[in-house]
Formats: sequence, structure tokens, C-alpha cells
Amino acid sequence: MRIGPTWRVLGALFIGLLVGAIAAGQGDGWRDPAVQVAGAIGGLWLDALKMTVIPLIVALLVTGIVGGAEAARQGGVAGRSMAWFAVLLTASAIFGALVMPVLIGLFPLPQAAAVALRAGLAAVDPQATAASVPGLADFVRSIVPPNVFKAAADGSILQIVVFTALFAFAITRLPEIKRRPLAAFFDALGEAMLVIIGWILWLAPVGVLALAFAVGAGAGSTAFGAVLHYVLLVSSLGIAVLLAAYGVAAVAARWPIGRFARAMIAPQAVAISTQSSLASLPAMLGAARELGVPTANADVTLPLAVALFRATGPAMNMGVAIYVAHWLGISLSPLALTTGVAVAAITTYSAVSLPGQLSFVSNIAPIALAMGVPIEPLAILIAVETVPDIFRTLGNVTMDVAVMGAVARRPGIAVSP
Repeated sequence: MRIGPTWRVLGALFIGLLVGAIAAGQGDGWRDPAVQVAGAIGGLWLDALKMTVIPLIVALLVTGIVGGAEAARQGGVAGRSMAWFAVLLTASAIFGALVMPVLIGLFPLPQAAAVALRAGLAAVDPQATAASVPGLADFVRSIVPPNVFKAAADGSILQIVVFTALFAFAITRLPEIKRRPLAAFFDALGEAMLVIIGWILWLAPVGVLALAFAVGAGAGSTAFGAVLHYVLLVSSLGIAVLLAAYGVAAVAARWPIGRFARAMIAPQAVAISTQSSLASLPAMLGAARELGVPTANADVTLPLAVALFRATGPAMNMGVAIYVAHWLGISLSPLALTTGVAVAAITTYSAVSLPGQLSFVSNIAPIALAMGVPIEPLAILIAVETVPDIFRTLGNVTMDVAVMGAVARRPGIAVSP
């Protein structure tokens, strides 16, 4: 039987943590050299992932903004859809920033486990990354990069996002004969970066095994409980967004909850099995017909939502970044959280509608770096993204259909009750 890539990565995580935990009880004679070798291998793999982050952010953000602007020009339905997307993505980011610290406070990671994990991640320097977050006065000045190439070299994510967004909006004002080649270039650049990420993730079992061994050797058996704690807390944010989608359907679209829930059975089944909003689109269109939404509305809003709208993304991505900060003992200031909210809401427009392992680091790294949170632990968490990604896709698909109903519910548009 052929073992899929997800199971290979999960197996590598389990084996690495287990062997590392066993090594933690042994003497330093072979453990320390093994940890050094594993750290070098895992660090090389992580650096390969990190090198794609900035070009991918630029390419996908330009593509998302230009594509969204062109869609909005097509008519009122697209414009109203984009307005709903912007409001809900911002609300999702704020929700994640406010709720994850509360969840950590209510269900904290045991102190012994947190200390052990920090020992296992000893190669990560939290202070060095956290120092990159400026004070308030410096923050205001740092929003606009005086030298965009230096900002890219320094990894100043917020500056890169601001410049890229302005550049993308400028492209939308160009004549079509000039706009289309630029849009095509950045679309191709993004596709090329995704190909490189695919190659790197092909080696994920090796990288995750090495990094997990280093963590297990430092944290011991407590690493298993910490990973489970992370999965439960991050998944709960996706469940909350999923439940909020039913509220949008009931209040904004005015659908009875029972009817909406029945119509969503098929799309949600596809979402669970594929973990892809794109693969769920045909089933969502079927749900639209069952709910009585005019085809003219569904055929505009749902494809736009699949391309540009990830309702769970800002909340869960903020949750991951905040959780990593908690792991490493980093205290996040209100300014850092505000910066994270801004980056989370904006960059979600460029998120890729693919299973989570392919886009996990590229989606969360910009938020973490903008907040001053090291991204090295993401290389471990990518192995268990399968479970949170189910709730990501469930929430996204359900909210897509709910927003479609909200957009269609206006004077002159008949939606059957």
C-alpha cells in the first residue's frame, strides 16, 4: 500500500519525537552530537522553506489584489462580495488576536512542558526576532520603506506588504495592455514559487524528522502533549469561525439554520475529504441551487470566494503565531498584535486554495515575522497541520456559502426562504 505524503510527515514527526525523547534520557556522549547533526539537517530544510516566503508574498499579493480589482469591475455582485470579504477577514484576524490569548490563559500549556519545549528549541533566539518589532514612533515611520530592497533583505514583512499592496493597486490603474503582462508575470512567479515549495515539501519527512528529534531530545516526552495541546487550541478557532458562518447564514442571508445545515452536508463532506475549497466548489454551487440563490449571484460570489476569501485564515494564522510566541516565552505587545492583525487580514487575500501543508509556512511566516515571533517552530507544526486544516476548510467552505446568501439578500434579488 502506498503511503501518502501527509502520513509520511506525521510518521516522521512521531518517530523524531519518540527517538528524541529516548535520547533525552541517555548520556550526552552521543545525544549532543546527534542533536547537532539533526539541527544542521533540519535547519537547512527550514532555510529552504524560508527562502521562498518573500517572493511568494509579493507574487500572490499582487495577483490577489489585481484579480480582485478586476473582479470588482465586473458588477455590483462582485463589489458587494469583495466588501463582505474585507470586513469578515479583518474581523477574523481581530478574533484570533483576542481569543487565542484567552484560550491559552484558560487552558495553559503546563509550565514544565513549556520550559522543556524551550529547551528543545534552544537553537531559536526569541529575543533576536522580537527585537525586530519597533516601538510606536519607529513603527509609524517604518510603515513606508525608504528602500524596498533593503526591507526585503532585512525581512521587514510589514514594509514589504505595504509596498507590494501599493504597487498592486498602481497596476490596477494601468491600461489593460500594460496591466495584463505585469499580472501574468507575478502569477507565473507565484506558480514557480509553489513548485519550489512542492519540491522542498517532498523532503519534509527528512526535515521534520531531524527537527522533531532535536525538540524531543530537549523536551522529552512532554513534546507529545504540547503538540496535542496546540492542535486542540488552534482547531478551536476554526470551529468558532465555522459556527459564525451559521450565524451569518441565519442573520444576513435569513436562511433557517436547519435548511442551511442540510444544504451544506455535501460541500462539507468534500471539504473534509479533500481539504480544498477549490475542490468543494461544485458542491457549493449545488448547495446554492438547493438554497434558492440565483445562478447569476452564485456564479460570481462563489468563485471569487474560493480565489480570495479564507474566513478561517486570519484567525487561525494569528492563533498559530501567538501560540508559538507562548511556546518561546515571548510577550506580545498590543502593537505587535495590531501589526499581526493588519498583515493577517491583508495577506489572506493571497492565500492559496490548496491543502494546508503546501501553504502553511508561506501563510503564517509573514504574520509571525511582522510580530517578532521566530518561525522555526513552524517546521515542526507543519507535520500536524492536517487536523487543523480540516477545520480551516470546513469553516471556509461554510462561510463562502453563507456570504453568498448575504450578498444575494438585497432588494430586487429573490432568495427563496
